[in-house]
Amino acid sequence: MQHWMVCVLLLFLVFCDVSTQRKKKAVQTLSRGWGDDTTWVQTYEEGLSKAVESKKPLMIIHHLEDCPHSKALKKAFAEHQTIQRLAKSDFIMLNLVHETTDANLAPDGFYVPRILFVDPTLTVRADIAGKYANRMYTYEPSDMDLLAENMMKAKILLKDEHKKHDDL
Repeated sequence: MQHWMVCVLLLFLVFCDVSTQRKKKAVQTLSRGWGDDTTWVQTYEEGLSKAVESKKPLMIIHHLEDCPHSKALKKAFAEHQTIQRLAKSDFIMLNLVHETTDANLAPDGFYVPRILFVDPTLTVRADIAGKYANRMYTYEPSDMDLLAENMMKAKILLKDEHKKHDDL
């Protein structure tokens, strides 16, 4: 009898644990797994508005939830400490699983994943690109150091341009 009670109790505990795990996975945040400690905006328009207001660049990640390249990039992006630190403190962050109506966000085509920067003057920084000639704004998981450098470049260009305008 005691053996049977222990089995029932054990099954109950396992069921409760599985149920709790399912609930945790069901929670969907704006980060979509790209960095839960970072504040993400919901729409492109909100991102543009916050970029102007905060004078921080907007970083836009175009991806698809079921794309294997997007999934691999997301994992590398979320694990890279420098990228996460920069995203949290120096950028307005947006990840999109659908295209925007702004054709400027596809300077070399509509593909995923692709990452673009928009400065607070609402200029798409087409000059900040990855290393691939056929898909200039894509990054592979092995390119996270290059992406971190490009994030720094977006910050530096922003500061340099503000200095030029202040000097006028």
